[in-house]
Parts: sequence; structure tokens; C-alpha cells
Amino acid sequence: MYELRNHRGFTKVGRMNEPFQYCIIPSPVGELLIAGDSTGLKVIDFQAGPHPRTPLATWVRTVRPFEEAVEQLNLYFAGQLREFTLPLAPEGTPFQLRVWQALRTIPYGTTVSYSEIASRIGRPRAMRAVGAANGHNPISIVIPCHRVIGKTGALVGYGGGLAIKQALLAHERRVLAALSESHVKTSEIFRHPHKGGKAKMEKVKQNGPRCVVARDL
Repeated sequence: MYELRNHRGFTKVGRMNEPFQYCIIPSPVGELLIAGDSTGLKVIDFQAGPHPRTPLATWVRTVRPFEEAVEQLNLYFAGQLREFTLPLAPEGTPFQLRVWQALRTIPYGTTVSYSEIASRIGRPRAMRAVGAANGHNPISIVIPCHRVIGKTGALVGYGGGLAIKQALLAHERRVLAALSESHVKTSEIFRHPHKGGKAKMEKVKQNGPRCVVARDL
């Protein structure tokens, strides 16, 4: 057994020479290869991308270790999850790990430039190196390298292909727009109960206290 904990948010606890386990699942952006071992999740790869990763012959195919990852990915694509809570164990250089951890701080539905990431890790002139580390991110979506764009706003490169990058950004923006619209409608009902909100609030009162959420409106 070996254990390694670092300050970058990644933890490794596992057995030496342990073979990877993997599964392939469908998604709205094509099949996803998920792989890892007892240390955590190591790979999420777009099989529809220009350079899909191929499982090695020594890898063991099984979905059981990735049930939580699959569930969270399904919730993400359904617009019901904006932050992943999975044990991650990406393999990379110390510089790459710093970049990947910085990527995890980018809020859902937003974008930042490569120069911004370089500044966040204390290397403001290392934009090209940041771009290279971004391109080698092994855990797509969960480590959201798709949220990094060029300084001019151009999407520029992406390991999974620009079409997938654009699809992921558009998906997150649609989810945020829907949440914002729902919030506005909820606010309108409470400001103007005579427009149908009064009856709904009275119904809530009769049924006992509970939260009023978007689906009730």
C-alpha cells in the first residue's frame, strides 16, 4: 500500500502496480471513457474526440467502481449538478497538477482566459505552459478545462474537439439561464400573489410547511 496527500486537492491511496479499471458510458457528447483505480478517478476521455484514448489490455472493464461518477455525470448533463464531488487522482507533473487544481475553481457556466489561470498559479507569463497543461488534462468535465478560452474570447483548442467544448459551455449557460428565469418567476409570484400565486401559497399552507421550489410554480 502507498499513500500520498498533497496541497493541491488530490489524494492517492492505493496499491503499487494496481491495474486500471474502466467503463465506457453514453453521453450527449458521445461515449465517455472513465478509468481509475483505488486512488480515485484518473481518466474521463471523449471517445468522439479527435484523439480518443484506448484502454490498455491490462485494464479491467467494470462499471461498479464508477457508479458514483456515472451518476454525477448523468446529473450534470441533466442540468441538476453543477459541482462534482468525486475522489480525483490525476497523474501529471507538479506544474500540471497546479494548473488542474486551478481549473477546478472556475465557476460553473463561466469562462476564464489562459492568462488568468497563469496568474492564479503565480506564473503570469506561463500562458503557453498553462495551455499545454490544459490540453493534457486527463479528467475532462470534472476538471473543467472546457471553461478556459482565449484572451479575445475565442474558444481556441480543446482536446475533445471544439464542437464538444462549445456544446459543454452552451449546456452550462442554458442551465444557468433556466435557473435565472425560474428565480424571476418565483419572485414575481411572491410580489403579485393575485396572479395565481395566492392559491398556490394557500395550498402549501394547508399541506403543512415545506419549501417552495421551481416545480411547484
